[in-house]
Amino acid sequence: MKFKKWISATAASLLLATSFLGTPAVAHAEEGPARTIAQESIYDLLVDRFFNGSGTNDIDTNTQDPSKFAGGDFTGLQDKLKFIGEMGYTIVSIGSLFATETYDGSMPTSYTTLEEHFGTAEEFQSVIEAYKAKNMSIMVDFPLNNVSPNHEWAKDVAKQDWIASTNNGQVQWDLTNSDVQNALIEAATEFASTYNIGGIRLTNIADADTQFINALIEALKGTKESFYVIANEESDANFDTNFSPATADIYRNIFKNVDMDSSKLMEPLSGEKPTQIMIDSLQTHRFTFDSANENMFPPTRLKMALGALFMLPGVPVVQYGSEIAMNGEAKPNTHQLYNFKTDEELIDYVKNVQSLRNQSATLRNGDFEVITNEDGLLVFTRTSDEEQWVIMVNNTSKTQRVDLTPDQLGEGKMLNGILQEEKVRINEKGVYPVILDREIVEIYQVREDKGLNVPYMVALGLVWLLFIGFVVVIIKRGKKRRMEQDATK
Repeated sequence: MKFKKWISATAASLLLATSFLGTPAVAHAEEGPARTIAQESIYDLLVDRFFNGSGTNDIDTNTQDPSKFAGGDFTGLQDKLKFIGEMGYTIVSIGSLFATETYDGSMPTSYTTLEEHFGTAEEFQSVIEAYKAKNMSIMVDFPLNNVSPNHEWAKDVAKQDWIASTNNGQVQWDLTNSDVQNALIEAATEFASTYNIGGIRLTNIADADTQFINALIEALKGTKESFYVIANEESDANFDTNFSPATADIYRNIFKNVDMDSSKLMEPLSGEKPTQIMIDSLQTHRFTFDSANENMFPPTRLKMALGALFMLPGVPVVQYGSEIAMNGEAKPNTHQLYNFKTDEELIDYVKNVQSLRNQSATLRNGDFEVITNEDGLLVFTRTSDEEQWVIMVNNTSKTQRVDLTPDQLGEGKMLNGILQEEKVRINEKGVYPVILDREIVEIYQVREDKGLNVPYMVALGLVWLLFIGFVVVIIKRGKKRRMEQDATK
């Protein structure tokens, strides 16, 4: 049985390798002046909920109470670098790290001191450098507002005029006060300059005017080259990406079930800047919760949603635990401790799809054209001067066929399916008939049709030679064993 699994794995590796022969590859998360945030994909997590790598900072932790600190820390992030890296993410967004009264950083008491549950400044810097060595960067949340009443500024008698209000047990700064603005800019830029992070996500920005936010963005970008600044709220400021909470609602409603109205698919993609595209956030209920309420199988639904989102133009933002179908309706139940012992089928799917995206600049930045978009059936192309891809998303309840023409793909082409290993050639009617079973995403590489795929046949022959060799060895061992048994009788 183990040999059979080894044969299957060997075959899959050889065949996948041959599918990329002749395709120009690019380095994972390549660096250089041409790199933009549109090339990135973001893995969004909470340090406390990910992995406990060190017991030295487990101060009054309680893994049985979802409202308490659970023990996740910087050491845990470093321990799981390979796990995140193999899924293909290029930015890891890890929430707010400042001293806080809550596990998710939503009650910060400082803009300078790091939360002791997470670890030391040295451990944090070690995480940053370890991820950077693997061409990944760390992004950190910086909350502009809604802090703890025990925040160091709120307790300073000289800063009482900085406080505009106190609601829901949190302090709101007067963001029109120039002293507050200058202090926030100084705190954010000092943090960015101290640690070699790749970006900051500004949160709780609703009461801040655009001019102030733009000044803060400019100051942050002045701390180092290639520094990203994004937000998790809508804003007209000069952020590197667009954000809209409606985006998650649109894609969640399209993919939570089959045969859903997909007419709003393009709405989040209409801006000049790349859009953060997602199916949920750490502030909302989980996509798994929605799909389960539809009596659908969440892992299949997640494959449909993530398979499409990684191929669409924009910046995919995926919440930790999506790859294990983490459930929950509201926090803290949506912020479960990560279970690393779950089935890896969905994790492997993310690895495969993101591997394609990271190897192909066209899948990240190429021209985007929709061919079909009707009630769950989506076909679109990503094209550049170097290559062309066709992505078919059959999010319907039945097998679908789409006929592509030489005008769309060119003459003498073939479609090489990467995930399902299907090959499509032009038929007698002069079209490329692309047929896909229900609830499946396929990514086709458009290539010149040169007849037999020699590398593929060679790889397949090697697999069979290995198998035949194994059979011969077993037969010989069997004969030898019987001869030895006969000799002892």
